[in-house]
Amino acid sequence: MTPHIPYLTARPAWKALESHFNDIGDVHLRTLFADDSERGRRLTAQAAGLYLDYSKNRVTDETMGLLVELAKQSGLQDRIAAMFSGEKINITENRAVLHVALRASRQTAIMVDGENVVDRVHAVLDKMADFSGRLRSGEWKGHTGRPIRNVVNIGIGGSDLGPVMAYEALQHYSDRSMTFRFVSNIDGTDVTETLRDLDPAETLFIVASKTFTTQETMTNAQTARDWLVKGLGGDKDAVARHFAAVSTNAGKVAEFGIDTANMFEFWDWVGGRYSMASAIGLSTMVAIGPEGFYGLLEGMRQMDEHFRTADFGHNLPVLMGLLTVWYANFFGAPTVAVLPYEQHLNRFPAYLQQLTMESNGKHVTLDGTAVDYQTSPVYWGEPGTNGQHSFYQLIHQGTRLIPCDFIAFAQSLNPVGRHHDILMANVFAQAEALAFGKTAGEVRAEGTADWLVPHRVFGGNRPSTTILAERLTPEALGKLVALYEHSVFTQGVIWDIDSFDQWGVELGKQLAARILPELDTNTEPGHDSSTNNLIRRYREMK
Repeated sequence: MTPHIPYLTARPAWKALESHFNDIGDVHLRTLFADDSERGRRLTAQAAGLYLDYSKNRVTDETMGLLVELAKQSGLQDRIAAMFSGEKINITENRAVLHVALRASRQTAIMVDGENVVDRVHAVLDKMADFSGRLRSGEWKGHTGRPIRNVVNIGIGGSDLGPVMAYEALQHYSDRSMTFRFVSNIDGTDVTETLRDLDPAETLFIVASKTFTTQETMTNAQTARDWLVKGLGGDKDAVARHFAAVSTNAGKVAEFGIDTANMFEFWDWVGGRYSMASAIGLSTMVAIGPEGFYGLLEGMRQMDEHFRTADFGHNLPVLMGLLTVWYANFFGAPTVAVLPYEQHLNRFPAYLQQLTMESNGKHVTLDGTAVDYQTSPVYWGEPGTNGQHSFYQLIHQGTRLIPCDFIAFAQSLNPVGRHHDILMANVFAQAEALAFGKTAGEVRAEGTADWLVPHRVFGGNRPSTTILAERLTPEALGKLVALYEHSVFTQGVIWDIDSFDQWGVELGKQLAARILPELDTNTEPGHDSSTNNLIRRYREMK
């Protein structure tokens, strides 16, 4: 029986953290470093090839000890064990949460309703590898007998953000003789511009929709189908050679014209935002090959095992999750900036937006009690050094406290002159500048006029965490993804919320379905005065 967990603010560690925050909340990082010459070495952790420097956070050893104690009092260890064993911890949907099963080794047994789901996972992976190999080699031919050179993934949410992020991140390893594109937005411009310069005879579409009824995805898929059939002379039989499906609805897939032999399964114990290691990653496997995809899974597996077994004081995802709780709930920091200093990770912040905010943007606890504390912060970011000439001004000298995650790699995938040294110098410089700033005295010592001094002062004391890895490989990407997945899980356990449902996306869908037929009729819409007026105005402007 699961032990009773007291409401968050009633836990002894929480109360101790409140008292502790009153003591150290205003202590400057300059002081913390001045008082501890080993701080920069000691407040670090490493595992699975990732090095985590959290010394530039506004914490002490006592802070971290209290945060770890909060994790223990929140039942984190039991919740980790429950997830990895296949318990149905997504309570509002009565589902297991087993993205970790997607990257488990063949020898692993994870039981759900009496079945070892790992066997099913590897059966799908084998099928994906066979399909990808035939596409990449040219063995698979389109309707006219020509090989496939263009792959278009059609999905939305987790069926898009994961694949497009992974493709961008791992483009260095992709088959450059093939073109990969991604369609998600219901705006017709997205699919139109994607298809504009492609040859239907050489194009394959992967339609990713569990139910094969998702409005945005199926509308885009139908448009793609019409484009293909028209471009191949009106022959509807062409669909079977130019479409594959990632779905569980064989009836709808066959009705669309797709051969169900080219349908790849995934399961209700995999949430969309956690699904890039499933068949949702089919486009990724086609791009980087089965070996590269298995490397991605291996990286995830290594971080999974670290998260499952490491003590909390040295557990990378736990440490990152606890730091997020510290800033969100005690400092009132509303956002976290994720700043990858690697151009290939340009879509990583967007991917994390769904992972973090769809998971933990919740307002009630597991038992339905309204929370009176903050849950998920807003995650956002941009690759360095672009952001430095954009929003870093606000992070350095603005009025909001914005914790930052810097992500960097010791080796460049594209070593050109001194580019990478300059890039890395900027990573380290930004973290240093945020932490220590520049005092009025230091500004004056540079000969700055008194009237200008206030404008050039950097307050510092802006926290950051730096994540270093050797090189951006499929394995390294897998480790980063799993690191943030388990950090999100840690936060959700502390906040006592269900990180694996997403009821917040439902209401807008329901209202859109109601509004859609009202856009093509003269009957009076039945909404509030603003919505009714907008619908009438839209009709006039059409």
